[in-house]
Amino acid sequence: MNMDIKEIINQRYAMPDTSLDRLRQCLSEVSYPKGFHVLESGKVEKDIFFIKQGIVRAYTSVDGKEITFWVGKEGATLVSMKGYVNDEPGYETMELMENSVLYVLERKKLKELFSDDLHIANWGRRYAEMELLATEERLISMLSAIASERYNELLKKEPDLLQRLPLGSIATYLGITQASLSRIRAKLK
Repeated sequence: MNMDIKEIINQRYAMPDTSLDRLRQCLSEVSYPKGFHVLESGKVEKDIFFIKQGIVRAYTSVDGKEITFWVGKEGATLVSMKGYVNDEPGYETMELMENSVLYVLERKKLKELFSDDLHIANWGRRYAEMELLATEERLISMLSAIASERYNELLKKEPDLLQRLPLGSIATYLGITQASLSRIRAKLK
């Protein structure tokens, strides 16, 4: 599956073609292999990436174990918020789980577009609002839903992730062990 940049942008906030064209002119397209780290913890990332094709997981290391806390596929935006907001090294590593094609946008260029174009600024605001809402919903789910409910929600909302990601990554994403995930899957069969 491929997602054009117009689809990716407009899923957050539909902007006029003139604004979209200005944004498009600042983008380049890159391809990276499965396993490539688009962002790495401890580094300041100055670019923003949009997934045209592929899937990525964001993870951090806790007691020597990789904990997947975010997954993105076609249409998702990859950004290190610490790098973007504070110009500080990020805490996450973002690893491609498939050969992927990404659009790249320099943070500096995006900030210039925000100050020059109200539609692009509104798109950025809407993006931030939707990401905050998604983070809040995920946090509430992790705190209130039992593991089997979180798995069922994933099955309902993102069934393709189960084919595209290793079970170990899915387990940590759901906040459970791989053994617990296997038990939940066995009960459902």
